[in-house]
Parts: sequence; C-alpha cells; structure tokens
Amino acid sequence: MTRFDALGGTAVGLALAALFLVETRAPLRRRVRPRAERLATNALVALGAALVVRLALVPVGVVVAGAAERGGVGLLHWWPVPAGLAWPAGLLLLDYTMYVWHRLNHRVPLLWRFHLVHHTDLDLDVSTALRFHAGELLLSCGWRAVQVAVIGPPVALLLVFEVVFETATAFHHSNWRLPHALDRALAAVVVTPRMHGVHHSTRQAETNSNWSVLLSCWDRLHRTLRLERPAEPLVIGLPAYRDPLGARDLLALPFRRQRPAWPR
Repeated sequence: MTRFDALGGTAVGLALAALFLVETRAPLRRRVRPRAERLATNALVALGAALVVRLALVPVGVVVAGAAERGGVGLLHWWPVPAGLAWPAGLLLLDYTMYVWHRLNHRVPLLWRFHLVHHTDLDLDVSTALRFHAGELLLSCGWRAVQVAVIGPPVALLLVFEVVFETATAFHHSNWRLPHALDRALAAVVVTPRMHGVHHSTRQAETNSNWSVLLSCWDRLHRTLRLERPAEPLVIGLPAYRDPLGARDLLALPFRRQRPAWPR
C-alpha cells in the first residue's frame, strides 16, 4: 500500500498537473465563476474525499481482493479465463460495475444527496474531478467490497485500476478543448471532456446520460450515450443550485433539506 500510494499518487498528480496546464491553454468552455474561487472550494471538499479514498476505499478493496485470491472467490477465479485475458477481463468488469455505481448515484435518493455536491459546480474542469463529498466515498466502500468480491481481481490489478480510474476521471472532467474530430474518435472508445460535459448539463435528460467512467461502450450498451445536443451553449450545473456554494455549504448539503434538482 505504501508503494502504491507513492507511485499511484505520483502518476495521478502528474496527470492532474498536465490537464490543468492544457485546459488553461486550450479551454473547451468559457468559465462562469472565477477560477481561483472554485479551486479553493473544490480543494477543501477534495481533502475529505482524498482521505476516505486512501484510508478506507482503497484498503477495503485490497483486503477483499486479498481474501478473494486466497479463497479462490470471484468470477475471475470461477471462469476458465486464460492468464493473458484475466487482467483485461478484470478491467472491463471493474469499469462496468463503476458505470452501474454511477448510475445508482443518480437513481437512489440517499446516494444522490451526496452525489449532487459534485453536480452543483457551475463550471467543469479538472478540479471538479476532485469535488466529491467524503460521505459519497464512504458509501462507495460497500459497493467496492461487493464489486471486488464478485469479480475477484488480483490485488495488483485492483491497484492499477484505481490509478487508471482516477486518471480517466480527471481527463473527462477537464476543460480541455481537443480538436472536434479527435474528440469524436476518442469517444468511440473512452469518455472524453465533451462527452462527459453533456452529463453535467442543466438539462435533466442530458444529465441522465453518459454515465461511463473509462470506456464509453457501456453507455452504448445501455443506450444512454448522448453525443449530439442542441446548438445552444452547454450550461453546467443543476437548475436548482445556480448560486455558488462554499465548501462549508457543500459539506453540509447532504444533511439539509434539499430542493429538487430540476424544479417542475
């Protein structure tokens, strides 16, 4: 775990820094709020989330994966998968179950109370990839335990997936303006900034689409992919929360009476 924290943390940190630089030089969308203000808010919220990831979410996965390896539990142990295909199959299953978890965060009221903190950001950039309530990450520990127990990935594979997952999350939340043709080509395989931007739209039908994290095929499989949209500019956030919220308000939001995200 200590080695993973060093190597994995360095890799993700470098990816965040690189994406911060390129989105500064080639922004996809015009900002609504001052960048420094948002960075400060998102950083404060991210502190609690990062602690949960490192002290609870990753350790839970490692403990369950280790137990599954020793006991021969999980799909990767039960299926006669050739050794060369075990890791690709495990990555696919881990990514797919994160698609399911993301969708549940929008559908289950308790989960949405915490997840909407992420969606109240009025802009979308690499800092939004860190804007998750610590409570959401704590709740995800249960999902991670079940996910790993059912799939049965090796510990090393799970740790690699965590780095890939965090890097992919940073990439598709970034405000990086890729050439349109390149973005469309990449979206055939992975989630891109334009594709995920639609998921953060104030339009409910658009928010209820593009739930994939790494590979875009899961949205195609479930017919939740939305690449084309109206010609008007994309508006980020939730209709009910158009005033900027500070870190204290964001952390308290799941425990307060909430407004319907899309007022009727």
